[in-house]
Amino acid sequence: MLVNPANIPATESTLRDIPNAARAIGLEIQVLNASTKSEIETAFATLVRDRADALYVAGDTFFTSRRVQFATLAARYGIPASYASREAVEVGGLMTYAADRPDMYHRVGAYTGLILKGAKPSDLPVLQSTKFEFVINLQTARALGLDVSLQLQQRADEVID
Repeated sequence: MLVNPANIPATESTLRDIPNAARAIGLEIQVLNASTKSEIETAFATLVRDRADALYVAGDTFFTSRRVQFATLAARYGIPASYASREAVEVGGLMTYAADRPDMYHRVGAYTGLILKGAKPSDLPVLQSTKFEFVINLQTARALGLDVSLQLQQRADEVID
């Protein structure tokens, strides 16, 4: 998995949650760090050298801004990659399972509306995402030589073909 050490909250959350989940299903993980364009390239060189089976790119606005670079490098090196944002999948990334952003923005807007109407933020409950989306890019799967079962495609919220 790839994290951005410059984004401490997101990195801490990812490093807290993912290793236990990976061990629970028998996966061994390697944590790579990148916070610049060249460090992303170095991370991919490490993935290739270590013959990684797959890559999870943690959620990060810098990573989202570099989504074309990620999709290009993953395709070049034949690395199946999962992303924390659908934007990466829209430009050629393999897949994402993440919070539905329009739903999140709607919730933030409603929350903001309550505050503007006089509610004290400290009186409002903490909200967490409840709607997630699973998006698969079949073109990328085919290019990587992966067969995505019809059952998995049917579970996806969107299949890009």
